[in-house]
Amino acid sequence: MELCDGTRDEAGLRASLAVRAGVQLGPTTLERILTQLDEALLLDNERFAEAHAAALRDFRTATLRPPVLAGESYPDDVEGLEEAMSGYLGGVDETEPTAEVAEGEIRGLISPHIDYERGGTVYAQVWHKAAAAVREAEIAIIFGTDHMGGDAGLTLTHQRYATPWGTLPTANGIVDKIALQLGPDIVFGDELHHRSEHSIELAVIWLHYFLGDRECELLPVLCGSFDPFVEGEGGPGEDGQISAALNVMREATASRKTVVIAAGDLAHVGPAFGDRYAIDFVERARLRVADEALMASICAGDEEAFFQQVKEERDRRRICGLPPIYMALRFLGDTRGAATGYAQCPADEQGTSFVSICGIAFS
Repeated sequence: MELCDGTRDEAGLRASLAVRAGVQLGPTTLERILTQLDEALLLDNERFAEAHAAALRDFRTATLRPPVLAGESYPDDVEGLEEAMSGYLGGVDETEPTAEVAEGEIRGLISPHIDYERGGTVYAQVWHKAAAAVREAEIAIIFGTDHMGGDAGLTLTHQRYATPWGTLPTANGIVDKIALQLGPDIVFGDELHHRSEHSIELAVIWLHYFLGDRECELLPVLCGSFDPFVEGEGGPGEDGQISAALNVMREATASRKTVVIAAGDLAHVGPAFGDRYAIDFVERARLRVADEALMASICAGDEEAFFQQVKEERDRRRICGLPPIYMALRFLGDTRGAATGYAQCPADEQGTSFVSICGIAFS
C-alpha cells in the first residue's frame, strides 16, 4: 500500500517490492492484488472518485442523516430508548454536590462520546446538570471529534440529524455563513464523515431526550486532528480559519439562547492503543492525576493552558477530545466549569487498557 503512491507502474512496484522486502511477485499475482485493492476502493483513482461522489450525493439528497448506532449502542425504538435513558438518569446521586454551576446558568458542557454501556453514568450526570439549560436552548452547537478527519479542519453539513424521536433542524443559515467565510471546499470537503461518525450522534441523543417536543436548531461541527499544532511550533490559537469560524458562530448566536456541547473523551492508554505496557493500579492512579490536571485547566476556562498541557507531553495519552473541548472553550470565552463525573472505562478484556472520560458543566 505504501508503494501505491502514484509514482510507480506495475513493473516499478515489483522492483520496489523485491529491493525493499525481498518479495518476488509475478505480473499475474500483482495484477490480481491491484484488482482487489481497486474493487475495495482503496486506490485513489477514477473508480474511487465516482463511488465517493455517488455516496456524497446520496447523503446530501437524503431526507435526513439516520442514527447509525441505533439498535447497537442504544435501542432503536422510542419506548426502549426512553427506558434506557431513565435507567442511566436513575443512577444520578442528586444529593452529591457538584458544585458551583447553577443549572439555570449553564452555557455549555463536556459530554463523552464513548458508548453508553461504559460511560452511561458520566453522560447522565452532566446532562442531568444541564437539563434546564437544554430545555430552554434555541440552538445547540455540538463540537465532535472527527475520528476520520484530517489535520485541524472543521467539517459542517446541511443534513439533519435524526434520532428515534424524530429529526433536529440544522442551522443552515450559520453553516452557509461559515462556508462563505472559509470556502465550501474547506467546510464540506469531508462532509461524508458525518454519515458514520459517532461523536456527535451520541450527544444528539441526550440533547433530543431533554428537548422533548421542543424544537431547537443544531449546528454539528466535526473537528479534525490537532496533531500539526501538537507536533509543530504554533497552536490552534493562531489558526485563522478556526478564529474566523468561531467569530461567525458567536455573531450568529449572540441574541439566541445557546448551549455548547463538546463531545469528547480524554485519555486512551494501554496495549489496546499501542502502548507497550499494561495499565496497572499504579498507572491508573497516575492517569487520574494527569486527567485531573487537564480538567482543572478546562474548568478554569483556559483553553490555551489545556492545549499546552497536551502539547508538552506530545499527546502521549491520546486525548481524542482535545479539538472539540478546545473549540467549545474558545467559543464560550470567559467561562468557569465544574466537574460532574469522571471514569476510567476498560478498553480490553484483560483490564490493561483504559479510556478516561469526564463530564463538565460550564456557566
